[in-house]
Amino acid sequence: MNLEFFGDGPALVIESEQRILIVADLHFGIEADLAAHGLHFRSRSPDRLEHLLRTVDAADPDILILLGDIKHSIPLLTRQEYYEMPGILDAIRSRIPLMVFPGNHDIGIERYLLATELQPRDGAILDGVGYLHGHMYPSPTLAGHLIVVGHHHPLFLLKDDVGCSLQTPAYLRAGLDTERLGMDTSRGNTPPTRVLFMPSFNEIAGYDILQIIKNPFSPLSRCMRKDEAEIILADGTYIGPVSSLHKDESD
Repeated sequence: MNLEFFGDGPALVIESEQRILIVADLHFGIEADLAAHGLHFRSRSPDRLEHLLRTVDAADPDILILLGDIKHSIPLLTRQEYYEMPGILDAIRSRIPLMVFPGNHDIGIERYLLATELQPRDGAILDGVGYLHGHMYPSPTLAGHLIVVGHHHPLFLLKDDVGCSLQTPAYLRAGLDTERLGMDTSRGNTPPTRVLFMPSFNEIAGYDILQIIKNPFSPLSRCMRKDEAEIILADGTYIGPVSSLHKDESD
């Protein structure tokens, strides 16, 4: 299994028997939600779609996996999403075969997807890797595999003493406590189960990795082994263990 990081996405390619491009958390229609809170922007959906299609062309995959939260509004569709989603999905599927693992923002997305595109919300294994959005408990069948998820929008934030800061999308990788997740690993020699939290493709969405560690908000983030957690930047640069970022109180 080979992993290839596309920092300009951010996106990830996992290649084994198939070359699979993975993208998480597009959040098309987020501008309508911002407008409801007094922040008015034109729709950036055309730009976001063009960015996605450029990433597909650059990666040259066999298939595209969207790890949920394709749309943004909950619990209903907004006018923006109603008019934009059919054209967005048609443009994607005209370029590449598509699989979708729906997220918590994807209420009603089924009406726009083909039966072959819609995947189980609790995840499935493709080419030896588990995939799901990440907001719910994973299927027990994913035990013993790398599980790639979205939902958490990890950002790497780093500040120096002067106040200068780096803020960039990043991946968070850790082992999982499968017993707490209700996964049965007692039969045979089940390999360790690991999770890879993907950064959001949407340029607005992001959440501090340290807050994901300190205040987990999903079954997978609550059950990850924090002492094993590692940070990888969107371009594949390895930063190191999360524990190395904690401020040394003796300084």
